Amino acid sequence: MGFEFRWNPYADQPHNVALREERLRHHLKYAGSYFGLAGSNIRKAVPILSLYHKYRKKMYEEEVRVDKPFAISVSPLADKNEKILEFLKETGIRKTLVRVPSWEKDKLDVFEKFFGLLSEQGIELTVALLQQRDDVLNPSHWQNFLKDAFTRFGRISPYFEIGHAWNRTKWGVWDYREYLNLARPALPLAEKYGVKLVGPAVIDFEFHLYAPVCDAVPFDRVSSILYVDRMGAPENKQFGWDTSKKVALLKAVVDGSFGEVKEVWLTEVNWPLKGTGKYSPASGKPNVSEEEQADYLVRYFILCLASGFVQRVYWWQLVAPGYGLIDSRSKEWRKRPAFFAMKTMAKLLEGSTFTGRIAHHQALIFCFKRESDEGKRGEENFAVCWTKGAQCDYDFGRRIVRILSRDGEEISFKGTRVKVSSSPKYIFFE
Repeated sequence: MGFEFRWNPYADQPHNVALREERLRHHLKYAGSYFGLAGSNIRKAVPILSLYHKYRKKMYEEEVRVDKPFAISVSPLADKNEKILEFLKETGIRKTLVRVPSWEKDKLDVFEKFFGLLSEQGIELTVALLQQRDDVLNPSHWQNFLKDAFTRFGRISPYFEIGHAWNRTKWGVWDYREYLNLARPALPLAEKYGVKLVGPAVIDFEFHLYAPVCDAVPFDRVSSILYVDRMGAPENKQFGWDTSKKVALLKAVVDGSFGEVKEVWLTEVNWPLKGTGKYSPASGKPNVSEEEQADYLVRYFILCLASGFVQRVYWWQLVAPGYGLIDSRSKEWRKRPAFFAMKTMAKLLEGSTFTGRIAHHQALIFCFKRESDEGKRGEENFAVCWTKGAQCDYDFGRRIVRILSRDGEEISFKGTRVKVSSSPKYIFFE
């Protein structure tokens, strides 16, 4: 089945041009693939459920090293590449992801030049290879694209994510078997060019797709595009599942499907912004305020990373009018609150160790330790705290030496009691 592929340059995603009736006819025609999905998941159900119970039991109860999990995606932009690089360097984050669409194969020189700039600054790059419907219908086109990408970028990027959000029909793939036809040819090519494969880049809460795909493709890193709830806080529930439960289930599904422990990356997340019109990737309720976006960013990262089940999270992306850390609609680009929130979080948490969570009926309190700043001895102990709704007071019962806001600003305080709100705070102890 085919339809015209149309790209939306404002929201960085395809238009959904296939009619609902047409999509329904296709799914009915290929109903056999759903039996394959069911069979694969039934066979894996026992180990997955066993692992989920185990992971949930230890979640937030064990120490977790927060090594270097912070990452921000970027896109080359004509004569603005140096500017983009400067903003990326300012965040202090040294990992990035760049999308390379198959339909822009004639622009590989542009990407290669941009990748060179990133490499010169010691920034680790993951290349996400995007597909369209024509790649499914004309396999040789896709395979040549893979070969060209590995040949040209393999010396710069160690990781290549194969495909993107393919469980959404607007991205050109209509069932998991079609995705496998895109992913399998990457295996011999990756071995030939010495690169590592990341995938399957399933978007949202559709974990049933992992079992059959992971059976067929031994990805080096397993990726998910896990938005959780774009209409609100990361603690919100979808069918009873919040961020914490979802990452525990994702890890169980991945490890249970492969039969071994695998590293999990979340290669895309953001919250679209109110008032950005055509630049927003979603319309209506999913859009949040800039302050909410900054709060949710920090809370999402901490919930995922403190779980111990996610080794890396990429924010999509640095510069984008409708959802990015930087608004580029004016001549002078504006850093949004989320930019400062990301910068502060990465500075304080990278290299730290999550030590446990303090139980409270209203506040979420995550405790960390890290080596003191240069010139000081010993280690610092601190907590990151917030509420899901109304603010509350919490008495830490120990001497506080400083408090930083979500964006890294000093907050005055007295005693051991702190006013906790929906905006995360960093509380440092003696």
